[in-house]
Amino acid sequence: MTTHAPQATQSVTLPASLDEAVAALGAMPAAVPVAGGTDLMAAVNKGLLRPSGLVGLGRISELRGWHYQDGHALLGAGLTHARMGRPDFAALIPALAASARAAGPPQIRNAGTLGGNIATAAPTGDALPVLAALEAELVIAGPGGARREIPVSHLLAGRDMLEPAELIGFVRVPLLHAPQVFLKATGRTGPGRATASVAIVLDPARRGVRCAVGAIAPMPLRPLEAERWIASLIDWDGERGLAPDALASFGEYVAAACIPDQPPSDGGEAVPLPPAVLHLRRTVAALARRALGRALS
Repeated sequence: MTTHAPQATQSVTLPASLDEAVAALGAMPAAVPVAGGTDLMAAVNKGLLRPSGLVGLGRISELRGWHYQDGHALLGAGLTHARMGRPDFAALIPALAASARAAGPPQIRNAGTLGGNIATAAPTGDALPVLAALEAELVIAGPGGARREIPVSHLLAGRDMLEPAELIGFVRVPLLHAPQVFLKATGRTGPGRATASVAIVLDPARRGVRCAVGAIAPMPLRPLEAERWIASLIDWDGERGLAPDALASFGEYVAAACIPDQPPSDGGEAVPLPPAVLHLRRTVAALARRALGRALS
């Protein structure tokens, strides 16, 4: 006898191109695309997901590399964290490489992909705040060879959703050739899931600072007012240095914007934040301060 319920027969398709993968999904609407499978297989092993079919993306070579296009890098959605963590990639997009190197133990980095990190959209996805700070865009592949582009932030916020038989094909990232930093805090020693993360990207051409905070909300948060305020203090034509008190104020500004105070009680009295939330706010402030300091140095 067995204690397990009988499983339905699963079909597995291994297309050789992006358009073949889209066609396979169109022919099997209930099928699930799989690349690294780090999140998908965890859900299957826990009994949370029983897909009737799988469309494997591992044989699609065009999704595993990148090329240059009009001042941007067009990254294949099948790029693994391990590949993005290498020095040649880090020279192009330092913050994304740093997030890839922090994405977990080697077995996760070797299998997990950039597209999977975006499609899963877990709040703790390390690449997500970096992509938000870079203002990256997604190239979505659809039936009949159709392609459309949407900002990655729109997908993460649910403003634009993938249609049936659509796949994330590529991620378009601007090559700013400027300092970028990614930092994260974990609840334990060694590689682990982030309790908070911060990405800082300098944009000297626009004299701007972009900041995104991850892991503390369902999607990365952009403290736009804090970005504009700190950018106005930087001497973009000089050494781009900031006094320690300005860095500290920026950290507090970012943390307060992302984790605001609670509304006052009915009696008008201030309601203190719970200790755990207050600790998280301090963590975000420290990460933002350190990340900007490293970027400017």
